Amino acid sequence: MTDGTPILVTENGIATDDDERRIAYTEQALLGLGSAIQDGVDVRGYLHWSLLDNYEWGSWRPTFGLIAVDRETFVRTPKPSLAWLGELARR
Repeated sequence: MTDGTPILVTENGIATDDDERRIAYTEQALLGLGSAIQDGVDVRGYLHWSLLDNYEWGSWRPTFGLIAVDRETFVRTPKPSLAWLGELARR
């Protein structure tokens, strides 16, 4: 039972260099969110943590973005998790 308070998930993800693990974690989180919706929770949105690998807590590691960033060239490379999440959103 819910009190009707709307929910917006603003930061969900996992810090790992293993992108397959990132996909598995995110899939489970979204399944849980789907269950909450079925239970009547007013879910307004979901934002993945984070789009880019970035500097956090004094380090560039571990990574948690959907897009890798080369710290020397600043070239950005989409990870498979980005394609996976994008395809899921399109469906």
